[in-house]
Amino acid sequence: QVQLVESGGGLVQPGGSLRLSCAASGFTFSRYSMNWYRQAPGKERELVAAIASAAGITNYADSVKGRFTISRDNVKNMVYLQMNSLKPEDTAVYYCQAYRWWGQGTQVTVSS
Repeated sequence: QVQLVESGGGLVQPGGSLRLSCAASGFTFSRYSMNWYRQAPGKERELVAAIASAAGITNYADSVKGRFTISRDNVKNMVYLQMNSLKPEDTAVYYCQAYRWWGQGTQVTVSS
């Protein structure tokens, strides 16, 4: 059974940082590209960051380039999203995703 379990969300002030984690199980993790999506209230879900299976290639939404970093550990079956210089517009539920599988999401709120 495939599971993607996110953690690390919370409330942070503008300019702060958070690190999201996603624990994957039930599939051969190292063979799949991994993605982080987010969905803000009233908005469509958007791709935030992606990392290829070999961990060499990453892609980011323009809105987070230079502030967010995606990484993975193919031994621990984990994917991470380091988020720095957070802005109120980063507030959303963040989802870990691979192939057709989705995690349950973790809430990130950026507010003073």
